[in-house]
Amino acid sequence: MDKVLLDYGSGGRASHRFVADLFFKHLGNDILARMDDAAVLSLTGPVAMSTDSFVVDPIFFPGGDIGSLAVHGTVNDVAMMGARPLYLTCGFILEEGLPMDDLARIVASMGEAARAARVRIVAGDTKVVPRGAADKIFINTTGIGEIMVDPAPSGHRAAVGDVVLVSGNMGDHGLAILSTRAGLSFDAPVVSDSASLGGLVGKLLAAVPGVHVLRDPTRGGLATTLNEIAGQSNVGIEINEADIPVDPAVAGGCSILGLDPLYLANEGKFLCILPEPQAQAALAVLRADPLGSGAVAIGRVTAEHAGKVAMVTPLGGKRLLGMLEGEQLPRIC
Repeated sequence: MDKVLLDYGSGGRASHRFVADLFFKHLGNDILARMDDAAVLSLTGPVAMSTDSFVVDPIFFPGGDIGSLAVHGTVNDVAMMGARPLYLTCGFILEEGLPMDDLARIVASMGEAARAARVRIVAGDTKVVPRGAADKIFINTTGIGEIMVDPAPSGHRAAVGDVVLVSGNMGDHGLAILSTRAGLSFDAPVVSDSASLGGLVGKLLAAVPGVHVLRDPTRGGLATTLNEIAGQSNVGIEINEADIPVDPAVAGGCSILGLDPLYLANEGKFLCILPEPQAQAALAVLRADPLGSGAVAIGRVTAEHAGKVAMVTPLGGKRLLGMLEGEQLPRIC
């Protein structure tokens, strides 16, 4: 059949054929192939675990799709805890009538992303709902990884005097989704930065073990993420507007649409907060990797205005950056 049918979620013969012919083809491994009610995993020491759901609209966008995004987003959340991502689970909610070609493309992309990130999808579930009860496809994932450093990075560990680094341009994913959804085009193409950061984080922690905070600025963007960290650690954070990297195409698009790139989602970038003596070593590691080639220092942690984020403008003035109020762009991931 060329479309997803309700029969595929029945648990019967149609379901088994559907899972074997599609999901095992692209996601299969020795653990998943056992088809038990739960996966048996081998882990040692403390672990990090994260759950996320992906409802992005549109499901295909420049730089990725909902399948690769589901892998990248979950792998990155685990990696931000200083963990080596190892295993994923995935649950699919499919709308009756979803074209099979679209689903096959998404599942294949998910398998490619998992292999590139060196994680195995070890358990999953598929449900099919009647037409109109969902919007094409929703994916829920859980990721598990082994923590590599002690203590693990945490939003509670930012300390006065620390330096704030970002691994690259801000706002690419958010504007890529918006422009595709609205059918907009700009002079230069805007492409999502969706990528797995586990390998880069592993290199960073191996070379610079004193990292205090790692965080990927997804929904709410850079400004909201910094506010979360400032609140968790009860410190102030001061950043320099001129130092924040934004692709010219993203800056131009935001200017036209009245958006602020500091509040747009990113799916392949992260923040690193660490002691100042280690900042240059960290930047060297990040810049040596294609995913961190644009890494820069953008500010520092202060004792002033605890729990708040201040931005120094190019003219030398300061303004507070608040947390995102409401939903700037719905269904961004």
